[in-house]
Amino acid sequence: MTKTGKDTAVVIVGGGVAGLALGNFLLRKGIDCVVLEKYSRAYVEQRHRAGSLDAYGVRVLHAWGLGDVIEGHSHGSSDAGMPLLIDGEKRQWKTGGTVDGDDGVYCPQRTLVRNLVKVFLRDGGDLRFEAEDISLHDIDTEHPLVHYRDADGVTRTVSCDFVAGSDGYRGVSRTAIPADVLTCSTHEFGYAWLSAMAEVPADPLAVLAVHSRGFAAQITRGADTSRLYLQCPLTDTTGQWPDERIWSELEARFGAPVAPKGPITSKQVVPLRGVVFSPMSYGRLYLVGDAAHLICPMSAQGMSLALHDADVLAHALIQQVEKHDSRLLDSYSDTCLNHTWERQASAVWVTETVHDSGDASYEGEFRKQIARKSLEALLEPVVMSGVAG
Repeated sequence: MTKTGKDTAVVIVGGGVAGLALGNFLLRKGIDCVVLEKYSRAYVEQRHRAGSLDAYGVRVLHAWGLGDVIEGHSHGSSDAGMPLLIDGEKRQWKTGGTVDGDDGVYCPQRTLVRNLVKVFLRDGGDLRFEAEDISLHDIDTEHPLVHYRDADGVTRTVSCDFVAGSDGYRGVSRTAIPADVLTCSTHEFGYAWLSAMAEVPADPLAVLAVHSRGFAAQITRGADTSRLYLQCPLTDTTGQWPDERIWSELEARFGAPVAPKGPITSKQVVPLRGVVFSPMSYGRLYLVGDAAHLICPMSAQGMSLALHDADVLAHALIQQVEKHDSRLLDSYSDTCLNHTWERQASAVWVTETVHDSGDASYEGEFRKQIARKSLEALLEPVVMSGVAG
């Protein structure tokens, strides 16, 4: 390992996809790092969140020799592909017409995290679970310090050269950047998703529906689990969505019976939004993944965005530690923000196109008809049956 005279070269705050990927990348190049995760290993490895990696995310993991951490089905593995139901009529995307192409993978986040943890520990990584009350100090100096309280209640301090803040949107890392330095840009779509986890398989692996009652979807989260999505007003609460209503509304928007039905283990109302914080670095602190940006889940690009940041930061840190060349670190924020805004543009377009095509009560009939034309350009043409007489 490359030592620097401090406890470690890099402290990574947060053991989700971004932090664990970065830790694995650095470990593969002999850069010493410590990963601090607030929650227990059991909690982290069972946490349901994202479920898809686009082609870019798959390529990043393979490039670092981590292709074996990917478990799941390719986006094109189902015989039925990923159908889109428009008012109950089954349509198919054109080849390459979906947002993330045909080379992505349905890989539940908890599976990816579990495998990244396993590989990191197998290769000798320092991963400290149940690290609470994390705080960052002196990040604008050459001697950053990270304080935390371990599982035994002992307060500890780790000295390092660099800190990677990958502890998510509600984490503490971003709060270490002075308020007069950080800017936040936000786009609110004006509606939410009722998101429910159900103990039933998804067959096919993903179905999306555009309907006058609103958007709907059922997407795999593993062999026996799927995530259900129903567009709803921002003012809705989970109390307004008993299990029976969720299943009946899904059937109404799919235009067909849904089977099998099963227990719904969790539900939440998720406002759809895009968020970008700038800059993504301050002093010796570098923000990674959701700590720096949120992308609308309709794009299914959250994990791949996190992997992009981790990839860019890993290369920059390696260049700094091995060659004392700071150019990649100096440009980290600009590089990642440029990519983030490109992905945000794509996410806004596909989200508005799909949602505006359905329930006209949000944006009106004019926008609905425009969105339908945009959506039609992404779909295979309708095959007409019969021959005109």
